Amino acid sequence: MTTRTDDLLGRIQPTEGGREIFDPATGELVGRAPQASVEDLNDAVARAKTAQPGWAARSNDQRRSLLHAAADAVEAHAEELAQLLSREQGKPLNGPNARFEVGACSAWLRATAEFSLEPEVLVDDTSGRATLHWRPLGVVGAIGPWNWPMMISVWQIAPSLRQGNTVVIKPSGYTPLSVLALVEVLNTVLPENVLIPVPGRGHVGEALSRHPDIDKIMFTGSTATGKSIIKAAADTVKRLTMELGGNDAGIVLADADPKAIAEDLFWGAFINTGQTCAALKRLYVPESIYDQVCSALVEVAEKMPMGPGLDEANVLGPLQNEAQWQIVDRLVTAARDSGARILTGGDPDHSRSGHFYPTTLVADIDPQNPLVVEEQFGPALPIVKYSTVDQAIEWANSLNEGLGSSVWSSDLDRAEEVASQLVAGTTWINKHGAVDPRMPFGGARESGFGLEFGVEGLKEVSQPHIISR
Repeated sequence: MTTRTDDLLGRIQPTEGGREIFDPATGELVGRAPQASVEDLNDAVARAKTAQPGWAARSNDQRRSLLHAAADAVEAHAEELAQLLSREQGKPLNGPNARFEVGACSAWLRATAEFSLEPEVLVDDTSGRATLHWRPLGVVGAIGPWNWPMMISVWQIAPSLRQGNTVVIKPSGYTPLSVLALVEVLNTVLPENVLIPVPGRGHVGEALSRHPDIDKIMFTGSTATGKSIIKAAADTVKRLTMELGGNDAGIVLADADPKAIAEDLFWGAFINTGQTCAALKRLYVPESIYDQVCSALVEVAEKMPMGPGLDEANVLGPLQNEAQWQIVDRLVTAARDSGARILTGGDPDHSRSGHFYPTTLVADIDPQNPLVVEEQFGPALPIVKYSTVDQAIEWANSLNEGLGSSVWSSDLDRAEEVASQLVAGTTWINKHGAVDPRMPFGGARESGFGLEFGVEGLKEVSQPHIISR
């Protein structure tokens, strides 16, 4: 029987050829993704450049209305988008996963539609008058990741369109169908050539980064790939927003209630089966409550079902690809071999189909162990014991990454005092990874630069223009 997801797939697949995409949970064929060439990219950029002045000429109210219409379209197709996302990316339908991600797409479109950048009077006195205006940049090149392919695409698309830019978007080669389907739905209401996808391999992304008619690159992904994009964009002095890798630290203070925080700690670390840039990647716990926190986390972890995403019972899924599975397995094996204690998990079932890695908690681990200092990006959390808060802060700040961090305490004032000493773009208190479209989000150190979300996010896709008289 043909489903609505099959209908949507039929609209985005090539008539012949293309790259085969397989379900990471079952190995079954999901569909075929078209593969753009550099010539296709050049054509897309030319069309987006031609369409941009007309899009920018529309009023703020018109663009706002179209973003709301785009959100309506996403909601009308929410279930088939979620089903496709689950099959391609692997994340379950339920929990903070596929249906959650599709819902976030419409929520971010609506929130971004309502933000605005009004002209600002800077000087108005006997010396003269100066005003600050925010103009569109032109054509934005968006390069997205495979972990939250739809949601992060909207993070790039929505502010760019809101400010009068057009967008050429290159999805990850691991999850192109999800993004192509999302764009297909959005383009049912958007004007022609305002948003154009160019699915393809890495050379297409590199050509996008170098293209002289791309005015800005927005990228979410690994630090290594981000550095390559920065170099590629340098010759044309492009504006850049780089949301790169994270190895987020969480610090539990001695007054925290282990059982009360355990489930929030778990989801801070294991949302999307740990495949989230701003997930909790290393947890520092004081000696006085170390065993209690470990026990409480094990209790939560062992009741969370993992399996194929289309099974409504599951809330954890597979790793999206074999390469990421190998990284997680290498780091957990190194931790075990070093003498660290595996509290739960750590023993994958090699007879099982799919890229499943069991939910793994690792205790009594050295703070310099590879599982602590390298981003695992999967379902394995190292729990490090500390003696003093100063020691925990030092360890938390010792790495090159600085995307997010968190502090867990019953004393909010004390938690905020500790939070103020952490080097990160965002520090959450008694939660982790709770992004909000109203709150600017970005990284410190090698976790990137530039801000997304809110009015500050609109500024990142705009050219400031001072008029002084």
